[in-house]
Amino acid sequence: MTPDEHRTTIARPHGSRSSGSRAGATPRGAKVNGPSDGRTVTRTRRRVVKPRPAPPPPRKERREARQSKVGRSVRRARQTWRDGGRLRPPGYYALLATIVVLNLVGLVMVLSSSSVEALANYGSSWLFFKRQLAWMVLGFIALAITSRIDYRTLRRYVGPALVVSAGLLMLVLVPGVGINVNGSTRWLGVGAMRIQPSELAKLALLLYSADLLSRRAGSVGDWRAVLRPVGLVFCFFGALVMLQPDMGTTIAMAIVTVSILFVGGIRMRHMAVVGAAGLLAGTFLAIVEPYRRARLLSFIDPFDHYKEGGYQVAQSLIALGSGGWTGVGLGAGRAKWMFLPNAHTDFIFAIIGEELGLVGAALVLVLFGALAVLGVRATLRAPDRFGALLAAGITGWVVGQAIINVGCVTGALPVTGVPLPFVSFGGSALLFTMCASGVLLNVARQGR
Repeated sequence: MTPDEHRTTIARPHGSRSSGSRAGATPRGAKVNGPSDGRTVTRTRRRVVKPRPAPPPPRKERREARQSKVGRSVRRARQTWRDGGRLRPPGYYALLATIVVLNLVGLVMVLSSSSVEALANYGSSWLFFKRQLAWMVLGFIALAITSRIDYRTLRRYVGPALVVSAGLLMLVLVPGVGINVNGSTRWLGVGAMRIQPSELAKLALLLYSADLLSRRAGSVGDWRAVLRPVGLVFCFFGALVMLQPDMGTTIAMAIVTVSILFVGGIRMRHMAVVGAAGLLAGTFLAIVEPYRRARLLSFIDPFDHYKEGGYQVAQSLIALGSGGWTGVGLGAGRAKWMFLPNAHTDFIFAIIGEELGLVGAALVLVLFGALAVLGVRATLRAPDRFGALLAAGITGWVVGQAIINVGCVTGALPVTGVPLPFVSFGGSALLFTMCASGVLLNVARQGR
């Protein structure tokens, strides 16, 4: 071997391994023996070239991918709702929309029906509107709270609610404490911030009756176990309310109680006895008091007793007849110019019929009809017996008051002083009605 060949050859033991290279591999840049013709070959390490990223898909493909993803989410949400998931049923939103629309209608009509009286007596046409707006805001806050609280937790507060309601009802009757308006002492508070304890008593009676009938579901056939305790509590609250006096609220409390007893499965013969006793008691109370007796007699023919007790109903019928099909126009009614007493409270439906006509009055009735249907639906789909009884009582409360109010305004029923829920001007009445509506929404939200 020549010196030149010795210089170009790498001597390495067989199987040796160099650092960073495989066994038998040639270091970078080293020369090795070439082919048999004596040429040499230089080997170098090969670089790894990373592949370039794929270009993004076209815009049309990206849009189709997003649509398919949204479609999967919607299908998954529908399946979750079918399987009893936590999504709200469609009836929840329909019920909420009905309550919101009724409040907005009431806000507009309170402004229209009270502007003349507010300007004449208080110097501002917007007085009652501002108060109604403030109470409506408080009512929606209460509705938001009660609709998010599980209705089952309300069973813990049945006892305190009864005690507080009874205490406030008795406090109203204390001379110098209760606020007297038009011969009735029904309010507590200072200035414009007044509450009516009888409205809280409705809610307390509702919770107590629903809780008792749900706990004693197996004893509904025994009138001593269910009917007697509910009747005693109702009579106690009703007596305190009648001392104010306030027969309209007593009738509303009776509607709430009867609705829960009926849905709770009380025997029909027991219900018949309760109904007959209530009718006799109501007739007796209406005849004993002179002004109630005058209202009851004028109910038969209000124009014949125009100067006695039929003036208000007669003016209401005149306002309704003046409206025709489409009304005289919003704000253009004449009955509110001191002709119709309580135009913005108990007889606001007459102003609706005068200014919005038969069409507007029918739309209001349709809203209450929708609320009745949705309330019955929530009752039937309630998760348990307590929820069903609550939903039935609240639906009877709101719809029953609406039927009585419209019946009084149209002359179909004697005047009892029951306001139109969500629409008539009222502070605590609107507040506690919205609280009860929040409970109804919570039951509908958890419905099957």
